[in-house]
Amino acid sequence: MSRSIRRKHLLAGLATAGVLGVGIAAPTMAFAADGGTPTPSAGSTTTNGDAQQKAAGHQEKFAEKLAKELGVPTDKVTAALKKLRDEHKADRPQRPSAEDRQARLKDRQARLKERLDQAVKDGKLTQEQADAITKAVEAGVFPGGAGGPGRHGGWGGHRSGGNGTPEGTTGS
Repeated sequence: MSRSIRRKHLLAGLATAGVLGVGIAAPTMAFAADGGTPTPSAGSTTTNGDAQQKAAGHQEKFAEKLAKELGVPTDKVTAALKKLRDEHKADRPQRPSAEDRQARLKDRQARLKERLDQAVKDGKLTQEQADAITKAVEAGVFPGGAGGPGRHGGWGGHRSGGNGTPEGTTGS
């Protein structure tokens, strides 16, 4: 039982890798077949709709070529590719909306202000230093400031558990 499941996973992975490989190679080959140099058009910027139409055309040609190579009907390949694309899209986490990102940014800024106010109150910083830090964050000098979420050590990075170690760790 487990051997057949592993075999199925292996075959599914190989099929997906093949589809992705050909999906990447097909546009490259099409670009090379066109001469390899883009020609400027009257409207040099393409709209999102034009790009989607172009991508759909490439996907259709890819499905036709793949169906011919595999010896199966084109509609069957198209359906399989759509299924894989939908599964991949479902596995991806949803991007937060612009409103959610703005709300999180304001929340981080409010927490920073609270911490700076507390540092001034405790005598660890002067008000001028706190103002300078706030100004630097707003200017994007620090990671994760107004420019967006940070990585390790930036806004949204590891939080300290009080003893200088990230929360949930023992420090050893």
